[in-house]
Amino acid sequence: MTVLDMTKSTLRSTASFTLRTGSTLKSTVQLTLQLLGRRIHDRRKRGVNMTALYPRLGISQATHSAPHASAAASSPSPEHSPGRAFEPVIAGNQIIRLATSKAEIDAAQALRYRVFYDEMGAHPLPEMESARRDFDRYDATCDHLIVVDQNRSKNDQVVGTYRFMRREHARAAGTFYTAAEYDISPLLAVPGALMELGRSCVDANYRDRATMQLLWRGIAEYSNIHDIKVMFGCASLPGTNPDQLATQLSYLYHYHLAPEALRTQAIPERFTDMCLLPKEAIDPRRALASLPPLLKGYLRVGGFVGNGAVVDHQFNTTDVCIIVKTDLIAGRYTRHYDLGERHGVEPFRKVS
Repeated sequence: MTVLDMTKSTLRSTASFTLRTGSTLKSTVQLTLQLLGRRIHDRRKRGVNMTALYPRLGISQATHSAPHASAAASSPSPEHSPGRAFEPVIAGNQIIRLATSKAEIDAAQALRYRVFYDEMGAHPLPEMESARRDFDRYDATCDHLIVVDQNRSKNDQVVGTYRFMRREHARAAGTFYTAAEYDISPLLAVPGALMELGRSCVDANYRDRATMQLLWRGIAEYSNIHDIKVMFGCASLPGTNPDQLATQLSYLYHYHLAPEALRTQAIPERFTDMCLLPKEAIDPRRALASLPPLLKGYLRVGGFVGNGAVVDHQFNTTDVCIIVKTDLIAGRYTRHYDLGERHGVEPFRKVS
């Protein structure tokens, strides 16, 4: 079984489970990542070289650059270019795939601006406000996952996005985005592939289970293709007053702090203490329920947080560093789900 076959099988199993049980987004995320981790773990255990399978998938190297980004003036070298092994998947009118042109990246940046600045109250730089685009120097070297609604007008079809940044992309950009807020040296020391998740957002009219499932399936397939060992990034809580987030931050510190070997730490000049309340003062169930959905999703699939929060005044948020080690996912939820192969209706299919 090739990496592509394994990805298809994972998607079939998860789609079947979702349809059969009417599962929630939480359950779907758990199952997708659990299946992915388990299958990668099994192949490694059997001594299969995942990287050696890539040529069979026809991976080619191509370049793209992002508009409005400071790094857009020069295209990345082939070493740093995104692979093209990711196969688009379609569900109804929506397609999940990687952006392949400046226009598509521009559309993702426009969506980010609407969500982050118009809706969530972030403060744009003058050049961003003028262009009505959220952009930075990392956009030119990263891969951009997009959800496209084919029923919308051509210039307004991107309704969801994620930005993926691997070691190769970070070398081209000079560093990972998260390094501006956290000392990520423990993660850099992990052998194998890393992936930073960032700039995630969904159009207000598409914040439903179907769109989120597509995004998670995109993350799972991309991670599978690139044999990702650790995923990480900055996850946000709304607002810039840590005292108002004392329950959430303290809960994360007491219940989800990363093991020392993986524990990132907010850089000294931006460090905000997360331990604002004693553990006994926290109701874990209520604290978890009060977290933003995306952050809860990461935690439920075995995610950890680094030490220290960072107040981001530009984005009007308080950030924590989220860390997900893929081999910890394998087997974590086996007792909760029937993981046998089931071949039934497939709502997700490749784009012809």
